[in-house]
Amino acid sequence: MYEQWLNRLDSPDAASRLGAHYGSEGLVAARRRYQSLITGLRALVPPMRPEQQESAAQIRFFTAPGRTELGGNHTDHNHGKVLAGSVQLDVAAAVLPREDKQVIFRSTGYPDVRIDLADLSPRTSERGTTEALVRGVAAELAAQGLAVGGFTANADSTVLPGSGLSSSAAVEVLFGAIFDQLYGEGTRSALELAKIGQKAENAYFGKPSGLMDQIACAYGGAVLIDFADEQEPNVKPVRIDLESSGLCLGVVNTRGSHADLTPEYAAIPEEMKAVARFFGKSVLRELDRETLVARAESVRKAAGDRAFLRALHFFNENHRVDGMHIALEQADAASGEARSAALKQYLRRVNESGDSSWELLQNLYTPHDPREQGLALALTLTRAFFDFLKKPGKAPVPLWACRVHGGGFAGTIQVYIPREYQDSYRVALESVFGPGAFTPLRIRPLGVATWV
Repeated sequence: MYEQWLNRLDSPDAASRLGAHYGSEGLVAARRRYQSLITGLRALVPPMRPEQQESAAQIRFFTAPGRTELGGNHTDHNHGKVLAGSVQLDVAAAVLPREDKQVIFRSTGYPDVRIDLADLSPRTSERGTTEALVRGVAAELAAQGLAVGGFTANADSTVLPGSGLSSSAAVEVLFGAIFDQLYGEGTRSALELAKIGQKAENAYFGKPSGLMDQIACAYGGAVLIDFADEQEPNVKPVRIDLESSGLCLGVVNTRGSHADLTPEYAAIPEEMKAVARFFGKSVLRELDRETLVARAESVRKAAGDRAFLRALHFFNENHRVDGMHIALEQADAASGEARSAALKQYLRRVNESGDSSWELLQNLYTPHDPREQGLALALTLTRAFFDFLKKPGKAPVPLWACRVHGGGFAGTIQVYIPREYQDSYRVALESVFGPGAFTPLRIRPLGVATWV
């Protein structure tokens, strides 16, 4: 049976599916990776008797992408707007259902996960672990009436941990899709799978995250997410084509530690909401920028200067997301110089987002450890790289942009680089942050998916 699957990976159908997920340039590597998933699954499953061969025919592949935030830094938790997109880096798994309640999950480079779903109550000892995510996703689906069962999975993740590409959200929606496909009818929407993942992360994993990461991983492609109704956010697909304009999207991992940063992350939504409470509201989306500025003196006395500045960032960033969305729509509908002009407006707002995060949101480094400022350094070096191109005798400065990526304080910056400068940029930044610090990204059109 396993040999049949290995042969199927060489079929035109497999090439079409793998190409859709990873692009034609990644097809060969993807085929080898999926062959390895099958081989690893065989090692996890005991030899089958003839009457069990039918079970082997139920092997499924699952894939869930990581995500990149394109615009809307720290806006979702106050019911703002976000632009995000799934990327080609993903968690992929070969999965077999089981007849018992056991889950065996093996992922390359990580300890095996083995849990019994007979007990779906949260466990303090599992907080912050993959076990918590499996149990939490299963518990939420069981609460919805699904008779969840066990499975054996061999997985591999290319979503870089600690890179701000949401490896945990990718795993959450992957588990949701596995349970839904194996024990439900596989009809749950991307938004439903995203909500299930978020609840598992909040209640079982112990991280008070919003819903943006899970939505971007589940939907696929670029999306505009409006959290005006936090329980039922409006998600709109957005076309973004950087490749035809010669641009490369990427992230630079500054390799700063995320340890002990939870208070820093928690302070941002709390300070924004403190400003909202000053006006008798629960979140900033219920206010407007003009009202905030008109009461600046009173707000700074009640909530502090930093809270005021962070609230101002929220309103500016929310408006900026609308502008980015409009620019992308204009670029998609245009060609030639008009398309270049629209992309230039989009990238101008990307840079403005980076400036606002640095100056108003203040999430590039923690004041408790001012010696470590990797994000600020990476942004400065990126600007210096392109400033060099302005010198006499150099070609006109191409389109480019950079901003902090994700929660901030440590981790990654996001960059848009002309392809002809990608290699020299990589060398320049990796000379400071180490080999492999720069990772090129491609917006992947498909979100969480399965095939047999």
